[in-house]
Amino acid sequence: MKLLLDENLSDRIVYRIIDLYPSSEHVKSLGLTNTDDEIIWEYAKANGFAIVSKDSDFHQRSLVYGHPPKFIYLRTGNSPTSNIVLILRDNFDKLSLKIERQKAS
Repeated sequence: MKLLLDENLSDRIVYRIIDLYPSSEHVKSLGLTNTDDEIIWEYAKANGFAIVSKDSDFHQRSLVYGHPPKFIYLRTGNSPTSNIVLILRDNFDKLSLKIERQKAS
């Protein structure tokens, strides 16, 4: 499973999770900062990414359009990068299972 981290998350997260989530990227490294959510959504869909964001706009988009792409909504408020890394690492099995179930449906 590869993740596409939204710009509301630190780009430093990728380097701390890449062992669990190979080929993951941050929108910054792809030149997609300050880009419309629809473009990021379509990019993730076309390239097999699951979007990770704290943005409720992506959550709303996922409710309207469904998947793909998969969407992981982090409702953590103002959390330090280290907490986001822990959440993604500690929940790898749950997230992988959720993504696999969505693929099957």
